[in-house]
Amino acid sequence: MNGGELIAQVLKNQGVRFVFTLCGGHISPILVGAKNQGIRVIDVRQEPTAVFAADAVSRMTGVPGVAVVTAGPGVTNSVTAVKNAQMAQSPLVLIGGAPATVTRGRGALQDIKQIKLYETLVKWSSSLKQDCDIIAVFEEAFDVSRSGVPGPVFVEYPLDLLYDADLVRAWYEKQAGKGRGIGGRMIQWYLRRHVDKLFACSPKAIEAAEKENITPFAVSSQDVDKVVERIKKARAPVMIVGSQTALRPDKINELAEGLKNMGVPMYLTGMARGLLGKDHALQFRHNRSAALKEADLVINFGMPCDFRLNYGQSINKKAFYIAVNRSKEDLRKNRRPDIGIQADPCTFLLALSSLLHLENAHHAAWQQRLETREERRELEIREFMDAQTDYVNPLHLCSRIDDALESDSVLIGDGGDFVATAAYIVNPRKPLSWLDPGAYGTLGCGAGFAIAAKLVRPEAQVWLLWGDGAAGYGMMEIDTFVRHDLPIIAVVGNDAGWTQIARDQVDILGDDVAVTLRYNNYDRIAEALDAKGFKLDDPGMVNDVLTQAADAARNGHPVLVNALMGKTDFRKGSISV
Repeated sequence: MNGGELIAQVLKNQGVRFVFTLCGGHISPILVGAKNQGIRVIDVRQEPTAVFAADAVSRMTGVPGVAVVTAGPGVTNSVTAVKNAQMAQSPLVLIGGAPATVTRGRGALQDIKQIKLYETLVKWSSSLKQDCDIIAVFEEAFDVSRSGVPGPVFVEYPLDLLYDADLVRAWYEKQAGKGRGIGGRMIQWYLRRHVDKLFACSPKAIEAAEKENITPFAVSSQDVDKVVERIKKARAPVMIVGSQTALRPDKINELAEGLKNMGVPMYLTGMARGLLGKDHALQFRHNRSAALKEADLVINFGMPCDFRLNYGQSINKKAFYIAVNRSKEDLRKNRRPDIGIQADPCTFLLALSSLLHLENAHHAAWQQRLETREERRELEIREFMDAQTDYVNPLHLCSRIDDALESDSVLIGDGGDFVATAAYIVNPRKPLSWLDPGAYGTLGCGAGFAIAAKLVRPEAQVWLLWGDGAAGYGMMEIDTFVRHDLPIIAVVGNDAGWTQIARDQVDILGDDVAVTLRYNNYDRIAEALDAKGFKLDDPGMVNDVLTQAADAARNGHPVLVNALMGKTDFRKGSISV
């Protein structure tokens, strides 16, 4: 049994169903071993897509996603996507190939210091030295990635440990030559001894252990009671429900039901979007900063006070502030809480919701104030939506996409201005049905996220909302959609520019250098890759084109809608940094 087959056994034992990769000479046995174990191998067109897909699988299932990339350029190409997973606190395992152990540091092809490179990007890393390491290292990798504050880990796998010992021995004997003279015989002896050390373990010594469940942070009943009492005393409470609340997908539906019965107004962010369905009375989507400024109690579940909360300045200085977070650092970032609880936010909310069932009248005046402001903002959005623009009004397009969604739809957001606009209008229907890059704000995640979503939920409608700038990072992955029979619906919001950046740059600096694109025929690219392409440039055809796109996806075709859009002032003044 070679090293690739041993890795595949561990992956199977850990519940891994998919491996994402771009092939390379340093990793072939892993891919073949995974296929032989019944793990579906999804080969993509660039390494970041593989890592993004692994990230999304972990978010949607709780099982660390796995990406396998070749040595050198494969590993370096993955850096941005791994950093995105780190910032999003996604557990994943990146396996990187490496040159043979005997050639390391001697100028081998694609030989770089990969472990050193990843020091600041992962929770833990390891480079295998002999076959005894294989099972133990990979089991540790999965445990570390899921425990505490989840995140990516990196395992470097040298080429010679991937193949059968007899084959590796034959390679090294050939490399040593006939061994003439003392020098030649010394080389032969060294290489034989090196191979003996590589494969020193007996089969029994490298058996896989039983998978163990990772226990979440314990929750103190005293802490729960304190929070319950604070909420009951407050006149204007508000909850922020962040992405960390979605780190336990096995409990996500239970969490959703618990939130609906608590009676506290809340704002959902990131992976928490969709927890309350489309239009629950306790969910508010607009004017969050105004609500936080007026609240007398703010409870933050699983979100740091970073730029998204104006570094804590968005929260009323006189408000009582409670934070629950897995990370000790994030718990106190920029604003020290009056009560800081290091715990898993999902587990804490489940305990809280079992004790807290407030009647609607408890905070009626506060609720009414928030609802009035919400309705006013919806009317403003409607005015922007009805405005005449070149081609299709982007808000109108987003509204029609929202109407077209099925109850099981999964939404992927990858872009700047178009996706930020969609976030105001397009409503996830259920938990774990909205994926965006997270705090790192990375463009290019969309194709990988969409691939993962369609694999994890094959019966669901998967909508990829692509800005035309972001689409440039992953357009070639439509080929991956086609080859792996993934009928994803991609909508490119094509306004011929990097509009998120252009808004500030043109206004402040008076120059559109480097922020202007073209109204490209992205639909033709899709057609050239054997997907279905639709060009949408007529406002009167929006519903018809979206219906045709959805029908084509139901019939098994990946789809791209190239939606030519005009520009509005809807997000004028929105900061782009």
